[in-house]
Amino acid sequence: QLFHAQNGIVAGAKAYRALSSILAEILFATLTTTSSRNMSTSSSIAELLGSPQVVVGFGATTLVLLATTFFYLKNNEGSSDGGAASTSSALEKVEELDSEKYPGGYLTIYYGSQTGTAQMFAKQIASESESRGFHTRVVDLQDVVDNEDQRSISDIANLDASHNNIDVVNDDDGSLIRATLAHPHYREGNAMEGRSRAIFLVATYGEGEPTDNAQQFVEMMKSKSGIRDIYKLEDSPGLISVDSCVRMGVEVDEDGEEEKKNDSGSSLSNDMVLDRSFLRDLDFAVFGLGNKQYEHYNNMSRFMDASLAKCGASRIAPLGLGDDDDDLEGDFENWKDNVLWPALTEKFVKGGAAAALAAARKDNDVLELPECPYEVEYLKDGASKKIDLDMIQTSSKHYVQAMDCPIVASRELRDPSDAGSTVHMEIDISKHMSSLKYQTADNLGILPKNDSALVELVAKSLGFDLDQLFHLIPSAEESATKHTLPFPTPCIVRDCLERYCDLTGSPRRSDLKQLAPYARDEMDRKALLRMSSKEGKSEYKEKIVEAHVGIGDIVTRLCPSIVCPLEHFIMVCPRLQPRYYTISSSSTVHPKTIHITYALLESEKKNGGKFTGLCSGHLSSLSKGDMVRVFVRDSTFRLPKQPERPIIMIGPGTGIAPMRAILQERSYERKSIGDAQGPNILYFGCKNRTSDYIYRDELEAFSDEGTITELHLAFSREQAEKVYVQHLLAQRGAETWKLIDDGKASIFVCGAVKMGADVDHTLQDIIVQHGGMSREKAKAYLGKLQTAGRFVQELWS
Repeated sequence: QLFHAQNGIVAGAKAYRALSSILAEILFATLTTTSSRNMSTSSSIAELLGSPQVVVGFGATTLVLLATTFFYLKNNEGSSDGGAASTSSALEKVEELDSEKYPGGYLTIYYGSQTGTAQMFAKQIASESESRGFHTRVVDLQDVVDNEDQRSISDIANLDASHNNIDVVNDDDGSLIRATLAHPHYREGNAMEGRSRAIFLVATYGEGEPTDNAQQFVEMMKSKSGIRDIYKLEDSPGLISVDSCVRMGVEVDEDGEEEKKNDSGSSLSNDMVLDRSFLRDLDFAVFGLGNKQYEHYNNMSRFMDASLAKCGASRIAPLGLGDDDDDLEGDFENWKDNVLWPALTEKFVKGGAAAALAAARKDNDVLELPECPYEVEYLKDGASKKIDLDMIQTSSKHYVQAMDCPIVASRELRDPSDAGSTVHMEIDISKHMSSLKYQTADNLGILPKNDSALVELVAKSLGFDLDQLFHLIPSAEESATKHTLPFPTPCIVRDCLERYCDLTGSPRRSDLKQLAPYARDEMDRKALLRMSSKEGKSEYKEKIVEAHVGIGDIVTRLCPSIVCPLEHFIMVCPRLQPRYYTISSSSTVHPKTIHITYALLESEKKNGGKFTGLCSGHLSSLSKGDMVRVFVRDSTFRLPKQPERPIIMIGPGTGIAPMRAILQERSYERKSIGDAQGPNILYFGCKNRTSDYIYRDELEAFSDEGTITELHLAFSREQAEKVYVQHLLAQRGAETWKLIDDGKASIFVCGAVKMGADVDHTLQDIIVQHGGMSREKAKAYLGKLQTAGRFVQELWS
């Protein structure tokens, strides 16, 4: 289908243009055989279709297409002649900003967020931008690649074509990126000569990876910047300038070896071409959200900063890095207030405008209710509203993807004498096989629910009717933008509070600041503002974070004077995030059920109460037959394509989960191919063999049948000096090196971040000692294995 009937937008510009050309050629050929008249391009469509033979031969439907084609071609005359017509139309659409109110001009803030924090930071900058003299828009990075505005793509192409000595971007990825990042309508001065300004707030997810909503954008930028390996930003082999007119494909095979092929080869899927002028008209700054516990700290923000610069963009301010293991919010505030705004002001706010704005900010330092990006429409019983999935924020897509599935088995894995709890749970996915199909050792996302008693307390404190059905509507300013709503509606207020609002997690300091205007009692308001300030960080850490205080505690117990309408509470309260568990079952052996292994998180509060982890507590409250809401996400664990290759598995505690799945798969595989399978070496650790040696019977059975070739057990509390899995690995350094280098073994690690770092360091020691490499080369060697998928770590803090 060429056209969307509802809005008349052309679906697929390339297909349309191609068809237009074909139809034009057919029309020309037919007309030349049926009429000897010469017709100029200024002829009317009626004159063109004047021949009866044409009408009969083409049919009515085709004539409609021909008429549209002629109209399209007619309206695009002159666009091939330097793009003057389209450029002028783009210029005409540029909104004239009030130079006194917005002396800094336009500013666009892009965010890549997994849990919503980067998006929250983006909104903070946007909320301050007007007082700083900038007109801002906030854009989800997913919207860059989902851009359906063919006019903006056409406008930027024509604008580029009007410049001399500038190559027009003619690939899909490049067109999409430039259509948003270099949009003619959001430039300084005029569209022809002006520059765009962008701030990127980018979180790093997992082991140095992009967030879900940034994945496609990152792949595009890898291609345009020539950065093939996101973990080696300084040294990107195979970088070639567009000017050289050469294209090179670089692949890494399963052994970690590079394979280069030219145009005659077949491996061109990873072509990397550096285009140094691609973003020549963009000024940018980047802030990253990361965690120093992970090896690839803030890897995505470093990549974004490097790739934008490689493509010709100009840096406004130095890269800012935030550490969630310490004070992410403080890092962001410091960068925003002391680096970003001063740089933007100095560069773009001229004359006395900066001083005037600063004075106005000081005079207007009054606590006001924040603007809400959506409204609540209450519905009568039985009323229905369609859920527009395009309006749901990409960081909340799991709310839509998840399915309710029954629990079919649940059993305690630890000995009754042990104070802790580790549970094996099996979930039936047979009714959702298409949406919940998984591969061995994938991740299972679980959407927890808040305790019903807490939900009722919050509703009572804020005056909400738990059974009231409502629908969220974007505000007038947000209605034209996709991905603006935080979760799907209609729903009842009870579901909103149970499923979508994080009532128990410690709110950030900025959340407390947003709550403060709703407190009617001055003492409550001052307390919230004090703990939200830079000076109140210590008090915030002690009274909120360490005390495990959530939004639910604040509105029901600590600051009961808070009065907040539902839509404002939804805006202020953080979203309830999914928890991820590595699946502990083989998809071949158990295609209709998913197994998980979880530890119940419990600790004592300072006030004598007990803190229970939200998701593990939710799961522990469920019994066989109860429903749990889940979805599947890809993991990085993948068995080697060559079954004869060895696998080294390191998974202490609940890190055994993916290893159990892999062993089930290898057991099935071994019985199919026999001796052709390579060795499987497992390192497992726990406190002692009598209390928390989970899955002991299964591991011993795998060992007895020959699936586990070597089983190395580290019982840390069975001797005076603690022994962990990395110690056992070091003792077998020579054998391990031979398996890795000669046998091309895969190494899979799962568990706590500190354990993962210790194992990584131990592997480096082994490579240095037995491989004869320097420490730097040993790290690079492991990096190549990681790129090839032979060294995989899934860790949690």
